[in-house]
Amino acid sequence: MTGAKRKKRSVLWTKMHTPHCEDFKQWCRRRLPILEWATRYNLKENLLPDTVSGIMLAVQQVTQGLAFAVLSSVHPVFGLYGSLFPAIIYAVFGMGRHVSTGTFALTSLISANAVERLVPLSSQNLTAQSNTSVLGLSDFEMQRISVAAAVSFLGGVIQVAMFVLHLGSATFLLTEPVISAMTTGAATHVVTSQVKYLLGMKIPYISGPLGFFYIYAHVFQNIKSVRLEALLLSLLSIVVLVLVKELNEQFKRKIKIVLPVDLVLIIAASFTCYCTNMENTYGLEVVGHIPKGIPPPRVPPMRILSAVITEAFGVAFVGYVASLALAQGSAKKFKYSVDDNQELLAHGLSNVISSFFFCIPSAAAMGRTAGLYSTGARTQVACLISCVSVLMVIYAAGPLLYWLPMCVLASIIVVGLKGMLIQFRDLRKYWNVDKIDWGIWVSTYIFSICFAANVGLLFGVVCTVAIVIGRFPRAKTLSIKNMKEMEFKLKREVDDETVHQVKIIFINNPLVFLNAKKFRADLMNIIQRENTSSQPHDEISKCEQNTLLNSLSNGNCNEEATQPCLNEKCSLILDCSGLTFFDSSGVSMLVESDYQVNKECTPFLMSTYSLSQHPKYGQGS
Repeated sequence: MTGAKRKKRSVLWTKMHTPHCEDFKQWCRRRLPILEWATRYNLKENLLPDTVSGIMLAVQQVTQGLAFAVLSSVHPVFGLYGSLFPAIIYAVFGMGRHVSTGTFALTSLISANAVERLVPLSSQNLTAQSNTSVLGLSDFEMQRISVAAAVSFLGGVIQVAMFVLHLGSATFLLTEPVISAMTTGAATHVVTSQVKYLLGMKIPYISGPLGFFYIYAHVFQNIKSVRLEALLLSLLSIVVLVLVKELNEQFKRKIKIVLPVDLVLIIAASFTCYCTNMENTYGLEVVGHIPKGIPPPRVPPMRILSAVITEAFGVAFVGYVASLALAQGSAKKFKYSVDDNQELLAHGLSNVISSFFFCIPSAAAMGRTAGLYSTGARTQVACLISCVSVLMVIYAAGPLLYWLPMCVLASIIVVGLKGMLIQFRDLRKYWNVDKIDWGIWVSTYIFSICFAANVGLLFGVVCTVAIVIGRFPRAKTLSIKNMKEMEFKLKREVDDETVHQVKIIFINNPLVFLNAKKFRADLMNIIQRENTSSQPHDEISKCEQNTLLNSLSNGNCNEEATQPCLNEKCSLILDCSGLTFFDSSGVSMLVESDYQVNKECTPFLMSTYSLSQHPKYGQGS
């Protein structure tokens, strides 16, 4: 009897603990995406394109790292560290295969506010003569990077806390017009911050409300102090960069490797500046001394966390929004899925861990991500290879960047923001689709310019929610009895009589950002359920199928694997007569759904004529 009880207990113990082990393995695969893609990595097919893309990406990482560090009001070498550690951490925890994480203009601008406020330039004279043992930098430079690291640390903690609270699903509030306007406004701020280098002027640090206009007022008031040499070199650099990049884009299908114009320009400008001694002869500002090596990690100063909480929230929200938009865009382009909540964890850890290595706040950048597209990157290995190249620069080639003119570096940054700046073209699309979205874009951009990117983002979200709440009560929807799927049979006589099934789905709600993802998920579920179900139509529960757009909850579509095709003799008609209004997010999701359904071999038609009122097809509805 005792043996039987022990055996029974052993069986129960096994049943209780075996699933937990499997659950832990699944949890690890879900939270460590590198375990999924690394085991399936195809060396023969992917290594060469990833290597080429990684080397090209490293050039952008180095140049943007130096520039964004200066933008963040810290020594340029810390931008190299910010191009290394966040990229490695994101490759382990992130799901975007074509997303380049590292230094980012928007987060650098935000952290600069804290740096300039807590460690202003006026305090430099008190610490300039005292050097620390860290890379031979002054106490003043170390105090500044300590503030930037504190912003990165606290911003990352906020992102991890949002992950724990599963706030990644709340991103449906971030509509396309709001994100587009916010990033365009931020790019405009970055261009403005580079004006002093492009013109060779000395402009004091200006921030706060309307600071954008004060900067240009200062430029026009001191227009005579523009250095002609810096202006001409900036114009020449911009023309060369734009021209070569356009040629690379035009002939990318005919040439296997694009010309790394950024690298060529850096080498040429540095060599010319060294030979002609432009720093002393013409007074051009150069990057200066870049120390070798990586210092040992250090805990960010916790005593100043309360003083940088405003900038930390800005870094957390703006960095995540911009990064998620790029991750979702790459997922849509290359047909895979990303988990919104997992992206919070990836970027949160990238900021937290990197802050111990003297890194400024990080996020994904549009220019580098577009570079991965154009150079044919396949996986995150491209980003890891770029990290190896950045590491070589840190330990070997860093001092060679001393003679790089700041005006050339600023030109590279401005041209790299082209992808954000051309989003002005979206205004025409929003005007044609929904003029309210056009108004939201314009107002969000104005708020971003007049105040800051995080203020513009907040205004755009509040404005969008308020407008939708105001529009929903006036929506005229169909009656409940018309909210169902219908099937009918058409007899066609070819040689033999065949039966063609047509499924009609009625929409009786507005299609906006609140329910756009729910719409797509329900549509895909209906198609999948129809394919897997072997029951006759009469036996299928009607109420079980009446879910399309029945709720405003925004279900996330985490699985975007290819759905099995329906029977080739079954078609799908979407009755849009009850679609009372829609926004650009709804239209984008409708177009995406149309592409996906047709790709799955299902004939898909949309109708604005109310089929439910048809005397033949509406019977019984």
